[in-house]
This record gives sequence, C-alpha cells and structure tokens, in this order.
Amino acid sequence: MTRLGSALAASAGIAVLAAASPALAQTPVAGAIKLTPHKAIYDLVLDTSKPSKSIEAARGRIAFDFTGDACEGYALSFRQVTQLTSEQGPRVIDARTTSFEAGDGASYRFKTESSSGAGPAEVVDGTAEKGNGGYEVKLRAPKPETHREPADALFPNAQMKAVIAAAKAGQTTLNVRLYDGANSGKEVYDTLSVIGKRIEGKPSEAPLQRPEFESIARWPVTISYFKVGSGEQTPTYTISFELYENGVTGAVKLDYGAFALRGTLTRLDLLPAQDCAK
Repeated sequence: MTRLGSALAASAGIAVLAAASPALAQTPVAGAIKLTPHKAIYDLVLDTSKPSKSIEAARGRIAFDFTGDACEGYALSFRQVTQLTSEQGPRVIDARTTSFEAGDGASYRFKTESSSGAGPAEVVDGTAEKGNGGYEVKLRAPKPETHREPADALFPNAQMKAVIAAAKAGQTTLNVRLYDGANSGKEVYDTLSVIGKRIEGKPSEAPLQRPEFESIARWPVTISYFKVGSGEQTPTYTISFELYENGVTGAVKLDYGAFALRGTLTRLDLLPAQDCAK
C-alpha cells in the first residue's frame, strides 16, 4: 500500500494499454521538471463513494518525506498506517518504504517493510540498475537473488517527472512501464496515466492555500497499474490525485479494488532546495 510514494506519483484506455508495449519513446522530455523537497501528512478515511465488498470502516495516515534534486538524487521516506474494520474485526496494516533514486533515473535503491498482524514484518530490500536496454535487480531480502529485465522501465521519480511533463505538454494520457520494488521486488507494472484539464481556482486543502501555490499549475491525474504478464485488463491498483507541477500532490484517492481510501493533505512543509544545474 505504498504506491503513493512512487506515483508521487482510465477505463477508456485500459484495453489498449493491456495489449500495447510500453510507450517510453513517446514520453515527453522531463529533464526540466524540478521536484520540490517536502514533507507531507495525509489523513485517510474510507471512501464511501465506492461500494466496499468487505470493509466497514477505515482510518489511517500517510507520512511522506521527500528530499534531493536531479544532481544529488532523490530520497524518500514513506509510511502508511491504516486500520481497517470488517466483520472479522479490526486489522492494522503498517507499511514503510525508504528509497533513493539517482537524479538521472539510472539506478534505484529501496527497502519496504510491511506488517498486518502480530507476526514479523515482510521485508523487501534491493537495488535496480539500468544498462543494455533493460535493468538488473539485486535483492537482499526476502532472499538474495538477482534477475534481469530485458525491457526498459522507469523508476518512481522518473515516472512522476514524465507525468508532469505530459501534463505541461497538454497530453491527456501517458503509458509507461514502472519498476518500484513493490511487493516481492520482482513485479513490473504497465501504467496508464489519465490527465485532466488544468485546475483553476483555490485549492480545497488548507496546507496548499499559500502564496507559493497561487501560480503553480495543477491537474487531476489518475494512474492505473497493470501487472506485466498477468493478462488482466482490470488494474490491480489505482491512485488519483491533484498533481502540482512541482511534484506535490493533494486530494488523494487510493483504490485497491475491494475498497478505496480518501486522503486529505493536513500538513505540508516545503524544505530548502539546493541549486542544481540539471
């Protein structure tokens, strides 16, 4: 449940995406996109606009800490704690991710710890390095192993830059393949981003009602994730949000299929940014 950090971060194009190869060659140039270092807190509740098959109530919080630049690389610390209530009683899911992505998007380091009960946390720890048209993943956990993907993919911050570049270019959709180390560390996703018209007017969330955001463009974005090789035309996961051109996100919705969560930005701290020539 940590893909906000990687997106951060459609039905009409789902069938097309499932049948097509990833369109990385059509990705707009994202080199000029600057992602703003920031800390953010999102409060989560059950999205009652989506029928839930089993979840009666939900609440939680996301803590998001993003630093770095295109010269030094980008570091992310992300934690999502969610309490779900069903007929079987309450259950707490605690997911933590730390990652570092090179500024040029050529390498990615990640560690995810997730737990949903009294047992030990599940850990995925590894690195991914691009080269020879694809990339190589080296896992340390859950067990040491190495595997190579022959097809290229974007890492999370490169994906976010590509979506912002597409929005600024006036595109309404963007197809890219993503590797973010999620789940087992072996899975790769085809993603479909659907980008709406630029949003005008005052942001609804209080932390964004500040002078720094008065002139910053923002768009409604929905990203759907399809596991490569699954043959499924229904996304395994969908995230919607308002995306600002500096990489900050608000009005978040996390759709897991069986239920969905709404996230409201309740705190935003902009961090000092270093000058970077890239």
